[in-house]
Amino acid sequence: MKKIIITMLILFQVGLVTAQEEKPKIWSLEDCISYAIKNNITVKQAQLTENSAEINYKQSKYERLPSITANASQSMNNGSSIDPITSSYVTQLVHSTSAGVNASLTLFKGNYINNTIKQNELLVKQNEFFVSEAKNNVLLSVAQAYLQALYYKEGIEVSKNIIASSKEQLNQMNTKYKAGSVAGIDAANLETQLKNDEVTLITVQNNYRQQLIALKQLLELNPEDSFDIAATKLTTEQFAIPELKKVYSYASENLPEIKSAAIQTSIKELELSKAKSGYLPTLSLNAGLNSGYTNTQPYNFINQFDGNFYQSVGLSLSIPIFSKYQNKAKIENTKIEIENSKLSVQSANKQLYLKIESAWQNAISSQSQMEAAIALKNSSKLAYDMSLKKSELGALSSTDLLVSKNTYLNAEQTYLQAKLSLALYYQLLQFYQGNQIQI
Repeated sequence: MKKIIITMLILFQVGLVTAQEEKPKIWSLEDCISYAIKNNITVKQAQLTENSAEINYKQSKYERLPSITANASQSMNNGSSIDPITSSYVTQLVHSTSAGVNASLTLFKGNYINNTIKQNELLVKQNEFFVSEAKNNVLLSVAQAYLQALYYKEGIEVSKNIIASSKEQLNQMNTKYKAGSVAGIDAANLETQLKNDEVTLITVQNNYRQQLIALKQLLELNPEDSFDIAATKLTTEQFAIPELKKVYSYASENLPEIKSAAIQTSIKELELSKAKSGYLPTLSLNAGLNSGYTNTQPYNFINQFDGNFYQSVGLSLSIPIFSKYQNKAKIENTKIEIENSKLSVQSANKQLYLKIESAWQNAISSQSQMEAAIALKNSSKLAYDMSLKKSELGALSSTDLLVSKNTYLNAEQTYLQAKLSLALYYQLLQFYQGNQIQI
C-alpha cells in the first residue's frame, strides 16, 4: 500500500513539473530585442562578413614582409646533357639533387601595398557599420511585431469584456422575455450579437497567435518553443513628438547606413590610387641559399652539399610599357565608381530623410487621431452606458441597444489602432534620435 501511495505521489510531482515546464515563457520587449540581435541569421551573416574583412586586413599588413619558400628536386638525365649542378656538358646517366631557400621582398610597387592596407582597414570599419545596420533592422522589426502583438493582446481583453457584457445583457433579456415584458426578437438579437462577439474574439486570438509566430521567426526560435509576451499596456499620455530637423540631424550623423555609404567613397578613392600604381615600376629584392648533389662528381652527398653551397642576392625591376589599355580602363572605371558612391551617399541621406519625415508626419497624424479617438471612445461609452440603463428599464429596444454597442465597439477599435500607430511612430523617432525603444 505504501508503495502505491509513493508511486502516486511521484507521478503527481512529475505531472506537476511537466505542467510547469509547458507554461510559456513570458518575453518582454527588451528580452526579444536582446535575443534577436544575438541569434538572428541576418546579423550572424553580417558578423561573418566582418570577420572575413578583418582576416583580409590582417593578411594585407603581412604583404610588407618578404615571402620565403623552400624547394627541393630530384632529377635523372640520360645521354648528352648539362649537369644541373656543375653546369658541365656530360654524356652519361646523371642523378642530381638540389635544395634551397629563396626569399623575395617587394621594395616599391607604387604605394600599392600601403593603399591596400588602408583600404582593407576601411572595409573592416564599413562591415562594422553593416553589422550595426543589421542589428538596427532586426531591432525595428522586433519592436514593430511586438507592438502589433500587444495590440491584438489588448484586443483580446476588450473582446472578453464585451462577451461578458453581452452574456449579462442576454441573461437580463431572457428574464424579461420569460416574464413577458419583451418580445422574443429582442432576446434573439442579443443572442446573435453574443455569437458575433465570440467570433470576433476567436479572430483576434488567431491574429495574436499569428503575430507570435512572426515574432518567433525574428528571434529564430524553434516552432515547438513555448512563447508569449508580457501583458504590457500601451501608454501614450506622455508622448512628445520631437522636432523633425533635430531628429534628422542626429540620424544623418550617427546611423550606420549613412556612415557605411560615406566610407565607400574613401574605399573607392584608395582603389583609384592602387589603379594608378599600375603605371609605376615595381622593384623587388631577391635572395637565396642553394646547394646540390650530382653523381658525376667523385664526392659523397654531404661533401658535395657543403661544397656546392652558394648564396645569391639581387634586385629586379619591372617597368610597365604597354598594358593593352588595362590600366587606363581600370582608372576610368574606378573614377566612375567614385562618382557613383557619392551619389549613393546622397541617395542614402535622401532615403533617410524620407523615412524620418514619414515617421514624423505619421506620429503627428496619429497623435491627432489619438485625441479624436479618446473623445469618440468616451462619448460612445457614455452613450452605451445610458443605453444599457434604458434597456434595463425597458425604454430601449434591443436593436437600438445593439447600434449603441456597435458604435462603442468601433470607437474602442479606433482607439486601439490609433494608440498602436502613435506608439510605433513615436518609438521610431526615438530610435532615430539614438534613444532606447521602450514600452
